Amino acid sequence: MLQAELGPGARGLFTTRAGGRSEAPYRGLNLGAGVGDRLDDVARNRDEVAAEVGAPVVYLRQVHLADVIVRSERAAAAIALGEEPTADGVVLTSADLAAAVLVADCVPVLLAAESGAVAAVHAGRRGLLAGIVTAAIGAMAAVGHPARYAAIGPSICGQCYEVPADLRAEASERMPALAATTSWGTPSLDLRAGVLGELAAADVHEVDQHAACTREDRRFFSYRRDGVTGRCAGVVRLR
Repeated sequence: MLQAELGPGARGLFTTRAGGRSEAPYRGLNLGAGVGDRLDDVARNRDEVAAEVGAPVVYLRQVHLADVIVRSERAAAAIALGEEPTADGVVLTSADLAAAVLVADCVPVLLAAESGAVAAVHAGRRGLLAGIVTAAIGAMAAVGHPARYAAIGPSICGQCYEVPADLRAEASERMPALAATTSWGTPSLDLRAGVLGELAAADVHEVDQHAACTREDRRFFSYRRDGVTGRCAGVVRLR
C-alpha cells in the first residue's frame, strides 16, 4: 500500500494488487464488489484494508457523477456488501470511520482539512466534468472544515488514455487541462491534469501526487489494459 501525505490531521493510502485472496482475473487485493469476483473474497480483502487503517471503511456504489455524501457515525460502515450508498464522493467528520473510492484507471483523490474532516473522491472523465472534485471540496466547506491538503493516486496517464478526437474536443472545451496526446500520437485525455486544475481553482495547493500509470504499471488494476479486472482503492481517515 502506498502512503499519502495529507497533513497532520489525516492518514491516507492507495492500495495496490499486493495481498488479498482474489483469484484471476481479479488476482490480489480486489476491493470491488460489482466486477464479478467472489463476494467472500472481496469481503476478506476489505477486512484487510480495514485492519490496515484501523477502522471500518465506507465504500460507495460509484456512478461517474458528482454526488457527495457526508457521514459522521460509525454505523455508516455497517452496510452489506453490494448495498453501498450511491455517490462518487464521501466526506467524513468522524475518526471512527475511514472512506474509500474504487478505481481501475480513474483518479482516486483524497482530501483533508487541517482537522475535522476528510474526503475520498472518484474522479473519472464523466465525474470530473460533472464537477465531483469541486463538489467534494464544497461539501467539506459546508461542514466547517475546508480542504487544505490533497493526494492524487495512481491512475491512467495522458499518454495512455486514448479517446476519439470528438470526445477530446468536447471534454477539453469544458476543461482545457484535459487535452492530451497518447505516446503513439492519437487523441487522449489527461485526467490527472484535470484534477490538478480543479484543486488549484479551489485554492488547494498542498498536493501529494503518485504518478504511476495504472495501464502501464501491473501493480495496479486497469480496465483499459485488462478489461475484466479488480479495483484498487484510495482510503482516508481522520487521525
